[in-house]
Amino acid sequence: MSRAVKIDFVSDVVCPWCALGATALEQAIKNLAGEVDVELTYKPFELNPDMPAEGEHAIEHMMRKYGRSAEQVADRNAMIIERGEQIGFHFDLEKRSHFHNTFDAHRLLFWAATQGRQRELKQALLKAYFTDGMNPNDHATLVMLAGAVGLDSERAQEVLANAEFSQAVRELERFYQQRGIDSVPAMVIDDKQVIPGSQSVAYYQQALRQAAQIAAHA
Repeated sequence: MSRAVKIDFVSDVVCPWCALGATALEQAIKNLAGEVDVELTYKPFELNPDMPAEGEHAIEHMMRKYGRSAEQVADRNAMIIERGEQIGFHFDLEKRSHFHNTFDAHRLLFWAATQGRQRELKQALLKAYFTDGMNPNDHATLVMLAGAVGLDSERAQEVLANAEFSQAVRELERFYQQRGIDSVPAMVIDDKQVIPGSQSVAYYQQALRQAAQIAAHA
């Protein structure tokens, strides 16, 4: 009999470490199927809430925001690409030319959760951005991705056009910031334990097993 664990994975769709963490977590959940029943919800966090609509060139953004040299950015990207290959996520960071505002993507993810398709949309968004170089702030792209994972494209367009779920997303962002989460990814287990950073598949599996054991004896 599987034991239930609630996971809130706080992340952004333009965060490479979030892509690595989400991929590893999804693999861990799959590996523990039948042993641990995981209720996973992706929660919003904006790395760059003030990013303009046109975005910012990725290398220039990393140099400006973190004070890195172009060589340091290249070394970091190489490390991210290698880690991705190890768990089956392909980064094409030459196609990923810009950082973009992600608020609308988070609104669509919030809606997708109500339709039972959030995890699928999250994975589609990560691949679209990091592998295919698509713009997660572009409404046509978001609608296309929603339809590709089985969501109603017309309803997705309505959500985006009418700024639906804006307040709910803002409230969630504030909630996790008030809990001390100021960098992502961060995994919250059963509303109690917080695991910061991108972890390995094995690490997530161990964490889920431990959480299930604690829940079973609660």
